[in-house]
Amino acid sequence: MERWRGVESAPSGWGRCVVTIGVFDGVHRGHQRIIGAAVERARALGVPAVVLTFDPHPSEVVRPGSHPPMLTGQHVKAQLLEALGVDVMCVLPFTLEFSRLAPDEFVHAVLVERLHARVVIVGENFRYGQKATGDVAALAASGKRFGFSVEGVPLQGTEDTTWSSTYVRSCVDAGDVEGAAAALGRDHRIDGVVVRGDQRGRDLGYPTANLEPLSWSAVPADGVYAGRLLRSRGEALPAAISIGTNPTFAGRERRVEAYVLDAEPGLDLYGEHVGLSFAARLRDTLRFDGVEPLVAQMGEDVQRARELLDGHPQG
Repeated sequence: MERWRGVESAPSGWGRCVVTIGVFDGVHRGHQRIIGAAVERARALGVPAVVLTFDPHPSEVVRPGSHPPMLTGQHVKAQLLEALGVDVMCVLPFTLEFSRLAPDEFVHAVLVERLHARVVIVGENFRYGQKATGDVAALAASGKRFGFSVEGVPLQGTEDTTWSSTYVRSCVDAGDVEGAAAALGRDHRIDGVVVRGDQRGRDLGYPTANLEPLSWSAVPADGVYAGRLLRSRGEALPAAISIGTNPTFAGRERRVEAYVLDAEPGLDLYGEHVGLSFAARLRDTLRFDGVEPLVAQMGEDVQRARELLDGHPQG
């Protein structure tokens, strides 16, 4: 899959293509339906499938300070899109100037002049242009004028839930990682760098990798989780993950720590970029009256995590 920064990166001689547009944070099952429809149509027409997305999140530009927690960084998003068969991921730098483009200006400057869209496929609730005044009907009207067709894909979900990035964020924020996984079609993950902590876990017999998450990461609610530590070389190591301030030791800084189950002796993760995926929530963060009950509970957490992960597919 090709990755472009801005539509100006389109190569000379670029022909027609099928385009889908959106932030696609999380690339959840609803997004997958839209992107899959674009890929399917592109294959039928013999043209590339292009995902047009944005960075930074439009909310932060239009309303500074409102940046939502992010379910996927650009790197993971690219991996997910490639797995869906996308040919080009084009990341548009979202600026205040760009946000002020009228719907017709956006269509002409991006979809017509640069991408030469033949078909545009979006969710039925898609909005675009200054103050989000453009909708699917307006896009279809522009398509008739400029020579491309438009399809609006119905929203996806269950009988009582519509899958959306907002819904997944609410699940993650509540610690409902199972609910998030149901909408994502895979376990929720966060990414970052392993940094040095207090090394207290080593003294207790449970050495942990302290993750410094990427900015704006959607970190689950405080608690203990069963999950996996994902290394860049493809390893997925089963882990018990703790999120919180470590109240037993009067901690104040919120931390994300992963104890790798049955780790090889000498495993050194410091400075490594890793991911943490969350399979199930084990319990709330608790304050213990001393080290002994804490260590006993940690032993139980590790055993429960091992049992859960043995029957939980990597995803």
